[in-house]
Amino acid sequence: MSERSERDEVARSAGRNEPIRVLIVDDHSLIRRSLELALAAEADIEVVGEASDGQEAVELAERLLPDVVLMDVRMPRKDGIQATRAIKESMPSTRIIMLTASDEEEDLFEAFKAGATGYLLKDVQIDEVPDAVRGVHGGQSFINPAMATKLITEFASISRKEAERPPQLPVPRLTDREMEVLRLVAKGMNNREIAKELFISENTVKNHVRNILEKLQLHSRMEAVVYAVRERLLEIT
Repeated sequence: MSERSERDEVARSAGRNEPIRVLIVDDHSLIRRSLELALAAEADIEVVGEASDGQEAVELAERLLPDVVLMDVRMPRKDGIQATRAIKESMPSTRIIMLTASDEEEDLFEAFKAGATGYLLKDVQIDEVPDAVRGVHGGQSFINPAMATKLITEFASISRKEAERPPQLPVPRLTDREMEVLRLVAKGMNNREIAKELFISENTVKNHVRNILEKLQLHSRMEAVVYAVRERLLEIT
C-alpha cells in the first residue's frame, strides 16, 4: 500500500464516527448547488468540496481525502472516467459514484473498469442521492436498474468474445462460498440481500467481498465481476 493510501486508511479509521466526507464534481454550477443542498440537510454527510472539471477533482481529492466522490462523466480538461482512474490509483478506498446524463453502455462499462462503485443517471430523484452515498460508503454498489441490464449485457458480450482465450496468468483461487457471493454480486444484490439469500450475516458477506477483492487485487465489486467473467470464473447470460 502506498504512503498516501496508508494515511488515507488511518484517517478513515480515526474518523469512523464522523460524517461521510463528499466531494461533488460537475461542470454545471446549478447541479453542484442542488447536490450540495440535498446533502447538506443530512446530519451524517458533509460536503467538503466542489470541482468543475476532472483535473480539479483529482487535485481536490488528493488534498481533501473525501470518502465519496459524486462524479460527472462529461467534463472539460479531464473527463470523469479519467479522473476516477486517477483518484482510485492514489486513494483506492475512496468510493466514486458516477452521476451523469449519459446512458451509453461504453461510459457505464469504462466507469466501472476505472473503479467506480456506483452509476446513477441525473434523472434520479434528488432525495435518493444521500442513500446512494451511504450505500457505497458502506461497501455496496449502486446502479440504475436500466443501466444494470446494460452492464450484464456487456459482461455477457465479454464472456462470448473471450471464450476461446486461455487465461494468461494463474487465476487466484476463490473458495466455494466466495464464488457464491461473487455470483450474487453479479446479479446486483447488496450485502443485506446476499446475507438473506445465503443465511449468513451482513458482516460475513462484507468479509467475503473484502477477501475476493484482496485475492483478485481489485478495488470494487464491479471490477471483481468483470474480472471473473473475463477469466471465465463466472458466466452471465
